[in-house]
Amino acid sequence: MRALYYNELKGYQGIKIGTMPIPQLREDEVLVRVKAFSLNHLDVWVMNGAHPSKIPLPHIFGTDASGVVEKVGTHAMHVSPGDEVIIFPGLSCGLCERCRGGHDNECSSFSVIGVLTNGVSAEFMKAPATNVFKKPHGLTFEEAAGIGVTYTTAWNALVSRSSIRHGETILVHAAGSGVGTALIQVAKLYNARVITTVGDDWKIPIAKMLGADFVINYKSEDFVRVVKQITKGDLVDIAVDHVGLTTFNRTLSCLRKGGRAVTLGSTGGNEVPINLPYLFGKNISLHGIYLGPQASVFEYLRLFPQPLKTVVDSTFEFDDVHKAYEKLLSRQFFGKIVVRI
Repeated sequence: MRALYYNELKGYQGIKIGTMPIPQLREDEVLVRVKAFSLNHLDVWVMNGAHPSKIPLPHIFGTDASGVVEKVGTHAMHVSPGDEVIIFPGLSCGLCERCRGGHDNECSSFSVIGVLTNGVSAEFMKAPATNVFKKPHGLTFEEAAGIGVTYTTAWNALVSRSSIRHGETILVHAAGSGVGTALIQVAKLYNARVITTVGDDWKIPIAKMLGADFVINYKSEDFVRVVKQITKGDLVDIAVDHVGLTTFNRTLSCLRKGGRAVTLGSTGGNEVPINLPYLFGKNISLHGIYLGPQASVFEYLRLFPQPLKTVVDSTFEFDDVHKAYEKLLSRQFFGKIVVRI
C-alpha cells in the first residue's frame, strides 16, 4: 500500500512517500481503506521528537481518519465491509477499573493512534473494532476525518469535565484552530455566550458565523481588558486555554470566583508559573484534558451533521502533504486541514 511515513524525527520535512505492507488483522480488529485524514498539532510534536515516549521507526503517522471498511476480524460484529466509518483515536486496555468505568482516557496504558502505533496516513490502517464508528449520513469523508480528536476533546472539556450549564459565559482561545471551532459549536448547544480570540482580522467574521458572540484579535487588543468590558466585570464561567505559557495566567484572570479553567494544549509554551493563592483564593477548578473517553462519541456523533459540523479549511492531495503541514504551522487557516487519499 502507499503510505506517508518518516524514519527519523526531524519534523514534517522528513515525511516520505513510499510503500508499506498492508496491516494484518487480529480477530478483534478492523481494516479500513482510508479516504481522508486530518492534521493535528500532536502529529508535529511527535515528528519533532517532543513526545516523551520512544517512537517506533519507520513510522506511519496521523490520528484522525475516515474511510471504508475493507475487512473485519471474526470478533468485529457491528461493522461490515463497505461501511463508511470514522476512527476514534484513543487506545486503552479495556479491562482496568478506569476503562470499565467509562474513563478509558485515564487508563494507565492509554495512548493515541499514530503515536506509539502506526497511524492513518496510508491507504489502509487497522484499528480495534471498538474504535470504529459508522460515519453519520450527510458528512463527506473530509468532514468526517476531522471529528475524532477535536470533538472528543471539546466534549470532554465542556460537557464531561467542566459541566457547562445553559447560558454561561465561555472564553475560548484560538477560534480558528480545529478544537477552537469544535468548542464554539459545543458551547452554543448550551446557549452559552461565547467570547473567543483570533490572531488575524480575517478570522473574525468566520468565528461569528460559527456562533461566537464576541471575537477579540489578541494581537491588537488586550483580551483580558476586553473580556472585563464585555462581561461588565462579571468575568467568565469557563475559560479554555490550549496555548499555554503566553496566555494561561491572563486566562485565569478572566475567570469569576468559582470559575472553571480548562487546559488542553500548550502551543505557546509548556512551563507556566502560577500564583497559587490566586488560584485557590478564587475557588477556581482546574481541569487538564487529554482527548476524552470513547463513550462521549456516542453522545456527540448523533449531533452530526447538524447542529455540529466539522469546519474544513482546506484539502490537500496525498503527494502534497508537506504543503499541508506548512499551512498548519503558518496558522493561516480556520478549521481542519485535511489530506485526501
